[in-house]
Amino acid sequence: MAISTPLRPVAQEPENSEARAASVRSGSKASRSPEWAQVRSRVTAAIEAVGTVLKGNNQAIELTIAALLARGHVLLEDVPGVGKTTLARAIAKVLGSSFSRIQFTSDLLPSDVLGVQVLDQARGTFNFKRGPVFAQVVLADEINRASPKTQSAMLEAMADRQVTIDDQSYQLEAPFIVLATQNPTEHHGAYPLPESQLDRFLVCTGLGYPPAADERALLLAPRAPETAMQQLQPLFDPVRVLQAQECVDSVVLSPAIADYILALVQTTRVHPDIVLGCSPRGALAFAAASRAWAFVRGRDYVIPDDVKVLAPAVLAHRIMVSGARGASRTRHQAVAVVDELVSQVPVPR
Repeated sequence: MAISTPLRPVAQEPENSEARAASVRSGSKASRSPEWAQVRSRVTAAIEAVGTVLKGNNQAIELTIAALLARGHVLLEDVPGVGKTTLARAIAKVLGSSFSRIQFTSDLLPSDVLGVQVLDQARGTFNFKRGPVFAQVVLADEINRASPKTQSAMLEAMADRQVTIDDQSYQLEAPFIVLATQNPTEHHGAYPLPESQLDRFLVCTGLGYPPAADERALLLAPRAPETAMQQLQPLFDPVRVLQAQECVDSVVLSPAIADYILALVQTTRVHPDIVLGCSPRGALAFAAASRAWAFVRGRDYVIPDDVKVLAPAVLAHRIMVSGARGASRTRHQAVAVVDELVSQVPVPR
């Protein structure tokens, strides 16, 4: 069964939204500037282009691109064969970014991911041979099948955008995003990701099974996704991606929205069914994701609906629910608890 957490439907923006009022008071004119409009147009085109390859998963595409714009990483919990690799390849192509796929297995070593020092016998020196993590879009496939030692090799790369080999640090090229997939821990040979590494993922979601109509179309034209992939053209380059990230940074998050995010985060720390609540890093991630989601939706200010839509994807993998066993059960219980919190915490008016 696919482990999918669909995003909440996006409600219409209330006309007298506190967030909108704060945006007007702040004098923000980002959405009216030519630069902002151009970047926003490119983002829309990128989402539509990826949607021609991976049909029926527009929200997952939007969420993944929003995470990239927020300088975050994405954890996809789902069964094989629903398009996780296709999504990563398509995003890398429209971003004009380099792409690598790492198939995590129990015998994978940290050096297989990061790289290794190789002896140049002619010169008597060591040269660093870069590993597959030195790409701008990295698909870490079945990351929980690798040993904890190899999993931790990704931690510095995800947190600091660099890797250290033999006391020498190597910077990763920006933009850098990890799209990791994870199978349920009840499967044989899986190692659950520790909370410290789960917290490094900005969002966690699933693709789920496609709608019946889209799956039927795929059966009738099985080569269509690959043909669409070949026809994809780069809509960005690294400089333009960084420019888009700067636009996201300028999205207004009003004090009322900040209080709303903080209220949700603090509730996870006192809820009777939660033994581990959201960290301050998670609160920062929540705010960054909300800004990026507002930008993807064409606004230069965050509204409460942005926060509500993202809550399960941002919070569920950061909390530990009492009595849960196995990744599938933990995920579903955590999402249920987050849904409960969202329904109970007052929305700013």
